[in-house]
Amino acid sequence: MPKKSLALPKRASRHRKSLPTQPQILIFDVDGVLVDVSGTYWRSALETVRHLTGKRVTYAELHRWKSKPGFNDDWAMVSAWVTSLGHPASYEEAREAFERFYWGSDGKPGNVRNERLIVTPRQIERWARRFELDLFTGRTRQEFSFTFKRWPATKYFRTIITMDDVQNKKPHPEGLHKILGTRDPASALYLGDNIDDALAAREATVPFMAFIAPGEHRYRERAARFRELGAIALLQRATDLNTWLE
Repeated sequence: MPKKSLALPKRASRHRKSLPTQPQILIFDVDGVLVDVSGTYWRSALETVRHLTGKRVTYAELHRWKSKPGFNDDWAMVSAWVTSLGHPASYEEAREAFERFYWGSDGKPGNVRNERLIVTPRQIERWARRFELDLFTGRTRQEFSFTFKRWPATKYFRTIITMDDVQNKKPHPEGLHKILGTRDPASALYLGDNIDDALAAREATVPFMAFIAPGEHRYRERAARFRELGAIALLQRATDLNTWLE
């Protein structure tokens, strides 16, 4: 998921855009921003596709699918991916198979045990002193709670919107609307790592920054797409945000 800068700091400072206004509200996606999901959701997706099709698939193929709109939801992505390989699978069938690898089954631990938070509670606390912090994630409430109920920094997030809290999943901006209410979208900044995050931010007219590492699969293509969708910056890791908030 789930970090990322477009270039070296001096070079970035010459070419980067400016924030329209200094934000009052920071809204974070979870996967690829606060949590490394390469060994959890991504691995579960690969194992699910292999299980349902009998074919080995790669992380490069996974990133091609994740780059398509509407596939922030891994179950939807797996369903479409498996079907494209000649093994039609409904959303529910993909979800059921995926969850066996994610949560574990038959006494075997699931990939969720590999989850790793990549932002320190101290950094979250520092941001919370200056900004309202919120979360808008495509996780279910159960998936979110498993990891975050024990994380001391969770208390700093005022509003947490999961898949279970909206009728319309990303890229629909419903989650952002729920967080902001009647407040000016320009007063917020959304941070995500997926095309659906960028689309949701654009629809809600919320400024957006994308997390994408230069070494990731199809970096140039994904970086260009984020720019097309209005990303103010491409960040390598969450702490790179500090340069923009000074």
